[in-house]
Amino acid sequence: MTHATSTANTPATTSGFAELPHLMGLMTGDEKHGPAATSTLDALWVLYDRVLRVSPATVTDPGRDRFLLSKGHGPMAYYAVLAAKGFFPADWLPGFGAYGSPLGHHPDRLLVPGAEIGSGSLGHGLPLGVGTALGLRAQGRSEPAVWVLIGDAELDEGSNHEALAYAGATGLDRLHTLVIDNSSATHGRPGGIAARFEAAGWSVATVDGRNHEALYEAFSAPHPGRPRAVVARVEPKDA
Repeated sequence: MTHATSTANTPATTSGFAELPHLMGLMTGDEKHGPAATSTLDALWVLYDRVLRVSPATVTDPGRDRFLLSKGHGPMAYYAVLAAKGFFPADWLPGFGAYGSPLGHHPDRLLVPGAEIGSGSLGHGLPLGVGTALGLRAQGRSEPAVWVLIGDAELDEGSNHEALAYAGATGLDRLHTLVIDNSSATHGRPGGIAARFEAAGWSVATVDGRNHEALYEAFSAPHPGRPRAVVARVEPKDA
């Protein structure tokens, strides 16, 4: 078996971070959920550029890291990063949301190279991430990491609370949750988002979601025996 190799500290296949606004600008039309997309851009780039052990050549390798975009209702930044890293050609981007385009308003794992799940319905990604981490553990695979990106509003969904409680209790230390906090959650949480994960036994960091070095340090920090949550704070959605 060929093990997945890291893309950490390697240049993008077709472009770098500075090119991402241009790639996002190729996607036009209604229902773009622009704020939902732009809020994730920096965190997604740091993950794919420096952390995730997955590349276009290893998308089916059992040893790859898994990234699950639960915040699937705003996938433009995700598509831009995937295109920048060579998972599919950039000339797919102008067709975003059009009939016959593989790039729908919600990602489809059967159509988008590199997408692990179909997403967009809030509250599904973290339970799927728990199941993926459990499956890898059952297979004896200790190397692949599972990353799930959720929005702060998804924490209004009960399914996420069940998932994060279970993951903490069972010590799923290959599971990582990235929470994009743009102040769009309906229900306030005493102590903030981090306190909810800490109470369930997770290792947690809260960082500036636009600071690449802070994101990288939080993503790469050791957390033996515990799942990891990184809360990335960005500007409020309505700002």
